[in-house]
Amino acid sequence: YGHSNQLRQARAMGDYLIVGVHTDEEIAKHKGPPVFTQEERYKMVQAIKWVDEIAPGAPYVTTLETLDKYNCDFCVHGDDITLTIDGKDTYEEVKTAGRYRECKRTQGVSTTDLVGRMLLMTKAHHSNIDEDLDYRKHTDNFGKGPKGHSPWTGVSQFLQTSQKIIQFASGKEPQPGDTIIYVAGAFDLFRI
Repeated sequence: YGHSNQLRQARAMGDYLIVGVHTDEEIAKHKGPPVFTQEERYKMVQAIKWVDEIAPGAPYVTTLETLDKYNCDFCVHGDDITLTIDGKDTYEEVKTAGRYRECKRTQGVSTTDLVGRMLLMTKAHHSNIDEDLDYRKHTDNFGKGPKGHSPWTGVSQFLQTSQKIIQFASGKEPQPGDTIIYVAGAFDLFRI
């Protein structure tokens, strides 16, 4: 959700959005083992409605050469700093050249937390709430009973607002003669 929102914001900054997708090798080198393969990431990113094109195998360190290769005016990233394995800003070159734009982080969503929950697969991880955010302090007690954490409930760290839902849900209106299908269930990207 956080990455999709970043892509939505990036698309609003220009006319055509090309998204660089790193290889498994680049991800493993700088961040650790990838959760999805590069081919899965290519398919997922290309399927997002705000993405016009992908740049497969994009280098982890964004260069002016990469921007020029794809005829990009500028590069967009979230307001969290991204570092190489040796601690350098991955966007330093494009920032210095004035070809960098920033979009806001999605409040209440942490990719690190989501990946951690998927990999750990523990109920306890759901209640490991970052205490420095006021709304998390407030909601932390919802998943607790008088004797501590309930084994049956938890508090999602996903902050959903009606405005955010509208931004993602807006699309084309059904037309007369369209077939509208309702499908109940829980889904992920690869098991629809």
